[in-house]
Order: sequence, then structure tokens, then C-alpha cells
Amino acid sequence: MRPYVFVNLAMSADGKISTRERRQVKISGADDFKRVDEIKAGSDGIMVGIGTVMADDPSLTVKSPELKAARRARGEDEHPLRVVVDSMARTSPDADILCKGAGQRVVAVSAAAPAGRVEALREKAEVVVVGEKGVDLTLLMHELATRGVKRLMVEGGGTLIWGLFKAGLVDELITYIGSTVIGGVDAPTPADGEGFVREDEFPRLELAGVERVDDGVLLRWVVKKEE
Repeated sequence: MRPYVFVNLAMSADGKISTRERRQVKISGADDFKRVDEIKAGSDGIMVGIGTVMADDPSLTVKSPELKAARRARGEDEHPLRVVVDSMARTSPDADILCKGAGQRVVAVSAAAPAGRVEALREKAEVVVVGEKGVDLTLLMHELATRGVKRLMVEGGGTLIWGLFKAGLVDELITYIGSTVIGGVDAPTPADGEGFVREDEFPRLELAGVERVDDGVLLRWVVKKEE
């Protein structure tokens, strides 16, 4: 048993999600920001990797007062459960994701994480140990399911997204393609990590929707499951 996992991201027209310095850039506009807030409010949990936390310091909170009120009316916290995948417990206890907005947080670490850093994080979040040297994403999904997460939104970064695809854990990929070019051989892409080698390893997608949003295009793909 695991949550339904969908990846939501914005990339430039040349397939980059940030600059080579991993500096966050504005790719989409107001309409897409509203869309993201809506799907965030409709999720049980939101997940990011430690690279995204260190580079962007996101809070992953719902922004709209109306959407927060609707969550409260359903008996939910204003913000979904926020999850950081952080094998070595490098998340700062002062990170926005741990400090801004009410609600629950989970930091997933490996058994190799330094004990002192783990204990510091326990002051701000629930820490779960899943995996020996790295976070076992499959086990983490089962942990989240036991906490009531049925629909999980993943916002990045590329290493985490690739790891989820490699583990066969992605059900849907939603990609906003903006009207700008970032460039750079070292600029991160939506699915970095080691990458697949053989063509028969490639996850296969089926296009489920195309929509013009702001000055770009929104694509929605569903992942084809093996028969």
C-alpha cells in the first residue's frame, strides 16, 4: 500500500529547472502559481529532496486563505504533511519547511545520518529512518501511507524525481514548460540522478492533457504500468 504519487514541476523551454548555480528562477506566472496552490491544497502530503531545501528553502505552504479555510472545514491542517528526503540529516532546523505554517512534518533519513543532526531535527519534525546508507523510497511510501497520505505531491528536485521513477513509484507527471531558455550543461533537469542506461528501463508515459497556461504549456502524463 502506498500513496498515489504525482510529480509537479516547471521547466524552461530547454528542459532546465534552475540555473547551473542551482538558483531558483521564475519560470511560470500567476495562473500557474494558482494552479499549483490548488493541487497542493488537495494533497495529503508534499515531498521534496534535501537539495531543493538547501537551494530554495521552500515552505511548501498553501498560500490562498480560501484554500486553507477549505482544508480546515474538512477537518485537515491548513497545510498538507510536508516531507523532506534527507539521507544524511542535513536539513537546517531553521529551514522554512520546518518553521513556517502549522501542520506536521516528516524528515526521512538513513541509518548513516549523524545522531546529533537527527536529534536536532526531532525538535522540529518527526524523523523516520528508512534505509541503511540512503533513504529507501519504497519503505518511505509505506510509512507515509500509515500516516494517512493517500495523495502525495512531489516538487523536486531532479535527483529525488529520478529516484522515484527508478523505484517505479510515480503515477503521474505534470510539467509546466515556460517560455524561456536557461541553458548550461550543468543546469539541473527534471530527472537527474544516475539516469537510465537501457531503453527497456525507461518509464513509459501516456499523454493525458495539454493546456496553454500563462506564456507556456502544461502537459499532464500518466505513467504506464507494466502488464
